[in-house]
Amino acid sequence: MHKVLLIAVALGASGVVLAADDQKPASAPVPNPATAAVPKAPDLAKLQTALNGAQPDSIRAAAIPGLYEVVIDGQVLYLSEDGQFVVQGDILDLGSRANLTDQRRGELRGAALNSVDEKDMVVFAPEGAVKHTVTVFTDIDCGYCRKMHSQIAAYNKEGIKIRYLLFPREGVGSESFNKAISVWCADNRQDAMTKAKRGDTMDRKTCDNPVQAQYELGQKIGVRGTPSMILENGEMLPGYVPPTQLTQMLTENKAPKPAVAQP
Repeated sequence: MHKVLLIAVALGASGVVLAADDQKPASAPVPNPATAAVPKAPDLAKLQTALNGAQPDSIRAAAIPGLYEVVIDGQVLYLSEDGQFVVQGDILDLGSRANLTDQRRGELRGAALNSVDEKDMVVFAPEGAVKHTVTVFTDIDCGYCRKMHSQIAAYNKEGIKIRYLLFPREGVGSESFNKAISVWCADNRQDAMTKAKRGDTMDRKTCDNPVQAQYELGQKIGVRGTPSMILENGEMLPGYVPPTQLTQMLTENKAPKPAVAQP
């Protein structure tokens, strides 16, 4: 039987209480969150009051009996059945060494990106076979975004397709936001992206564009800086990773994981 480590933040009337507890194995098998039946809907009233009436995206039984996974605005929380305690943290399966919460975040990021058509991205693809696809939230003016883009040919040579989503870190209406719109509205977006990343003077252009929607999507799935790379399994790599190192990481990511011996 696997033990589950729970790192908890409990919200009660007295404020925020930090707690950590190594849960004892239950007498019954740990339920699979994807298939477990939910015997009773948790009481959401207190959580919704604390979050100004936010409605959950989904609710399902968590791996720990008595807790429910509640996804609100893309964020994963755990709620007690009576609605008294909410847990903000990760559930780790000590048997498989898996971070169940991070796996769930990856599923949510992957689903969110699948809702974006590739035609609404600025894509730099290899001339030959595509071995890996990486979606990158990028800012026109960020230094490491520019460093990454200066090596775009090297990423493509490694067989990596780079799909840019626009994430002007300074927010809607900022200079970087307006530059992102100009790139999107250019006749040749790839060429405009390259020139903008070099710091060339941009012709100011406007048109119907997805920049604000992509910025808000990034915020929803947890992007806090740029570049932020989302791998095909939904894993997020914050920051710049050189082409050869990224290839190694992607190859290891796709390799079958060895089975973990059980005690």
